[in-house]
Amino acid sequence: MDTIYVTGHRNPDTDSIVAAMAYAALRNALGNREYVAACLGRVSDETQIVLDRFGFEPPVRIRSMFTQVRDLDFDKPPVFSAAVTMDRAWSVMEKLKAVAIPVANDDGTLYGMLSRDDVANYNMSLVNSGKLDRVPLFNVLSVLEGKVINDAGETIDEISGEVSIALPQSRENLLFQDENAVVICGHQPDMIRRALEMNVNCLVLCQAELSEELRSIPTKTCVIATPYDAYRAARLIFQSTPIGRICNKRGLICFHMEDRVDDVRETMLKHRFSCYPVLDENEVVVGILSRYHLLRPRRKRVVLVDHNEISQSVPGLEEAEILEIIDHHRLADIQTSNPIYVRNEPVGSTNTIIAGMFQDRGLMPSEKLAGMMAAAIISDTVMFKSPTCTDRDIRTAERMARIANVSLEELGRQIFSASTESKTAEEMLQSDYKEFHIAGHDLAVAQITCVDSPNLLERKEEFLTLMRKIKDEKQFSMVILMLTDVLKEGTQLIYLGDDDVIRQGFGVQPRENTVFLPGIMSRKKQIIPLLSTLWG
Repeated sequence: MDTIYVTGHRNPDTDSIVAAMAYAALRNALGNREYVAACLGRVSDETQIVLDRFGFEPPVRIRSMFTQVRDLDFDKPPVFSAAVTMDRAWSVMEKLKAVAIPVANDDGTLYGMLSRDDVANYNMSLVNSGKLDRVPLFNVLSVLEGKVINDAGETIDEISGEVSIALPQSRENLLFQDENAVVICGHQPDMIRRALEMNVNCLVLCQAELSEELRSIPTKTCVIATPYDAYRAARLIFQSTPIGRICNKRGLICFHMEDRVDDVRETMLKHRFSCYPVLDENEVVVGILSRYHLLRPRRKRVVLVDHNEISQSVPGLEEAEILEIIDHHRLADIQTSNPIYVRNEPVGSTNTIIAGMFQDRGLMPSEKLAGMMAAAIISDTVMFKSPTCTDRDIRTAERMARIANVSLEELGRQIFSASTESKTAEEMLQSDYKEFHIAGHDLAVAQITCVDSPNLLERKEEFLTLMRKIKDEKQFSMVILMLTDVLKEGTQLIYLGDDDVIRQGFGVQPRENTVFLPGIMSRKKQIIPLLSTLWG
């Protein structure tokens, strides 16, 4: 089954991480085992505290939803060693109707590509040469289904020479004239004798035996017995050549599993080979890719939780198939090619919605999962003090706490007392950072929920330096940092941008890029709506 990723927004907070884990757990509990919780960024210290408290590992981290080579149904033919005979390789190519097959080194890395053109060119070259060049004895024995029947043959490891079929004719007209020859004959004692006396490199006996008289002849010749007739043996012996000798090893174009399909398509248009080897992250060959594999690429599938805005979602979302959206924010700009299931409710936490979905399906989250969901609700509603908090959030958090047998007050103290002293200003700024586009204005709003805003305010210049860099690099209209204090039940706002926007929007007089906003606890329900009204 193809994986379905459940992911929250970039710079994920506790509600986003836990929502992804809870919804994946719900769908998997219903028998849909392909759902996997994912996250788009570093897990914050607050979230890590919650994960550690209830014994969970962080979700898998994904970096994009672009369609990649790994999402294509590329061919996975056998990957042969360079020592394999042409006979075996060709039989596999015929069976699979393969245009080409990869050839690998002993460690699985790419050695070359064997195509039908390579085989055809080799066969045509035999018309002029008709020679074997140091072909391993085991290869010859394999294709001829033969065996060495004399002592001298046991000391030879390679076969070389011009291949001749010794026809029943006079000794003077025999085609082989020196020891550098491979002679194929049937029950022809005179021919066999001369070959042994001349010490030809190899003598192939087709459906014939070596008499005791002939065995007594001193010789360096390797004698091979085969059940095939001379005509077939002559054809087969040339198929004993190792494919490493004839496969293409130069100018190979390879693709890796993580390569984007758009880039692959451009490369194929430039080079126009029939097929290309596919390598994994260790450079090991895992398959071959052809143009027709690009006709219907299999898009990644994703469920979005705790967001529905493309700037906050995973890069490459436009190439993915969005299956569902579960959120408690304003409706934004994500578009889909097909109708999907959307559940958007005016509550303070996405986990409140997902807890209701557990109830709708007659399921109860496990004790540990319920504890995490309670923590996520507390975090996103700022201990129920955020204006986004509803009675339903409170009731749901209390129910989850009862299932987990934890105290909401104790859980809240543990979450919000997480120390910020050891963090850099950049780590704190990026821990819950979101970008928005409102009526032609681009802006960023970061939020740090704490119990020590006066101490954090002492680091204002550090924050402003980072905010100024973001504003300049991205040409934002405004950059805002909310130091939301749970104990003070308000937010110390640090900002860069138009003073009039702050003055008109919040009815306060800012001073030195700072203002305290009593009762302001929510980014999505207080800050963003006010800015939307001003700029709208």
